[in-house]
Amino acid sequence: MKRKPLVVISGPTACGKTAAAIELAKRVNGAIISADSMQVYKYMDIGTAKPTLEEMQGIRHYLIDELMPDEEYSVAVFAQMARQYVQKIYDRGKLPILVGGTGFYINAFVNDTEFTTTTANLDFRERLYVLAREQGTGAVYEMLQKVDPEACEKIHPNNVKRVIRALEFYDQTGEPISSHNLQQKQKTGCYDTKFIVMYLPREKLYARIEERIDFMMIQGLEDEVHMLLERGYSPDLTSMQGLGYKELVPYIQGKRTMREAVDMLKRNTRRFAKRQITWFKNQNFGVWINVDEFENIDIMLDMVMSGNAL
Repeated sequence: MKRKPLVVISGPTACGKTAAAIELAKRVNGAIISADSMQVYKYMDIGTAKPTLEEMQGIRHYLIDELMPDEEYSVAVFAQMARQYVQKIYDRGKLPILVGGTGFYINAFVNDTEFTTTTANLDFRERLYVLAREQGTGAVYEMLQKVDPEACEKIHPNNVKRVIRALEFYDQTGEPISSHNLQQKQKTGCYDTKFIVMYLPREKLYARIEERIDFMMIQGLEDEVHMLLERGYSPDLTSMQGLGYKELVPYIQGKRTMREAVDMLKRNTRRFAKRQITWFKNQNFGVWINVDEFENIDIMLDMVMSGNAL
């Protein structure tokens, strides 16, 4: 059976993925699915660099503004919703374009990863979070090393959420999550996927990040975070741990100055972009496009299309 076409535009934050995807969609009769772990949330517009209706230029976008900030969103939820939207796009005779920098989400979707259905064990999870708070993250990481040392090679000891998720998976299924992920990785996938990985030289990327954050502050990021807190959304929510929100909450609570909050946001975003680049390089896929080599998006897309990337 012939695999259906799918375009993926990925790369680090602030490299121009959204604008490029919209221009491409206009050329190829496409529709866009956001592969971003934060843009799916309502009310979180500025901090997630969500495209405005004007910027969308009439191109249909999916997985933007679909969940409330306190609703659960995971790679499994993303993959399920994205598959439904891809089929809807095909049914309308359009080309689906998956756009975003959340590489884990993209990989899971493209490879058609199946996620073992487990029921969240909140008591088990909370016990581990309490253990991590009282005895340090090393305590739960050591537990994971005993049952799934291969997972520990890919999960940083300080990434408590992923460590606990791996332990919860083992507790519920009796299978190491590393074994499950390996089985899924070996699957071929059901799409004829064309990857575009956009990037910039590090100095220019970092300069863009700083400019973007300065503009976010002018747009009213502080007011957006205030509004979320006033609506009763806890700073402990996964959504509120996103870049731009977790840094400003302590400022609003009077625990740090505005200058400290913005400097921390810029630093954390630079580090995030660096991790994104490393992740995409390790995947060893895609047509890599240095955005800095092109005067505008049109010229870049001309090159990509003439080079049979699409």
